[in-house]
Amino acid sequence: MHFKYTVIGAGVVGLAIARALSMRCGEDNDVLVVEKEKTFGTGISSRNSEVIHAGIYYVTGSLKHRLCLQGRRLLYDYCRQKSILFNKCGKLIVATGSEEIQALEGVYKQARANVVEHVTCLTAEETLQLEPDIQVFAALYSKETGILDTHAFMQSLESDVQQHNGTVVYHSEVIGLKRTAGGFALRMHDGTEMTSTTVINSAGLHATAVAAMLGIHAETMYPCKGNYFYYNGPHRCQHLIYPVPEKKLTGLGVHTTLDLGGRLKFGPDTEYVDATDDFQVPENKTEAFYQSAKKILNNIELQHLLPDMAGIRPKLQRPEDKQIRDFYIQEEPTVSGFVNLLGIESPGLTSALAIGDYVCKDILKLK
Repeated sequence: MHFKYTVIGAGVVGLAIARALSMRCGEDNDVLVVEKEKTFGTGISSRNSEVIHAGIYYVTGSLKHRLCLQGRRLLYDYCRQKSILFNKCGKLIVATGSEEIQALEGVYKQARANVVEHVTCLTAEETLQLEPDIQVFAALYSKETGILDTHAFMQSLESDVQQHNGTVVYHSEVIGLKRTAGGFALRMHDGTEMTSTTVINSAGLHATAVAAMLGIHAETMYPCKGNYFYYNGPHRCQHLIYPVPEKKLTGLGVHTTLDLGGRLKFGPDTEYVDATDDFQVPENKTEAFYQSAKKILNNIELQHLLPDMAGIRPKLQRPEDKQIRDFYIQEEPTVSGFVNLLGIESPGLTSALAIGDYVCKDILKLK
């Protein structure tokens, strides 16, 4: 079997790339997606806050900035067209004391530099009109931030690929990858072999291992665990509520999010780890989450805070790094036809459709 394009990894970004390719090709056997798990998005893509980010925080001109802005607009339009549930609920970034005002002003300055629409400064009184139960000294309000049904989004992307004659295969782990005269030869764990002219490596936490099969010494990714807790008590929250972000943007701080059913969640925290498959949420983190939660929300009760889920981010940024690292999306200069995606963490979900277009237009030079 031969395919023109093979995407390794059926997370939200891999599926978005395959969708963009299949819509441009539209011929049988042109686009293949291989995924080692039994279905799409079982890793990073299903273990996050499901937030549609506005594009506030990222370095101006970076891929994270540009693809987040473009991807957010594309994503809202896509959800409307496909009747995928979303809620443009808006987000508050709150300073809980005067000592955080300078950091909040820095966030606002970055939002202006990034030309993010509808970000406004609020006084404590104005903020309390939106969220009466929070601790606040001053805040920013981002009207364009929202949440979506990530599973339905990925399901729709998979359907788009298939409707445009692409092929998505599960239980297909790539264990061998080598160069050939016409591109690449791939071997699956069950012994299946195929060839492909171009390979796009969107394997998430396992992307460096895939690249290593071709002798590419890709940049090291550092697994960074984020735990979540949910709140089963009564609340009146209607917006996402974030603290001022952590230094070096290692994370955005333990924040308050909602799902489409109105359930209140807190997370994620930031913990660099060695394992990429440890999704247990330690109960001994309950007190730390409670302290973070009550710093923002009044009337939070410890007994209603329960472990929920955990996710692991594939960071290029080491704990000691002073610089924020951007997405790595490029054709490897030493291996023509091999496109590597590394460090696709937040805002990867928001950026997914834009990443698909970027890979097609800017890297593969497709119309």
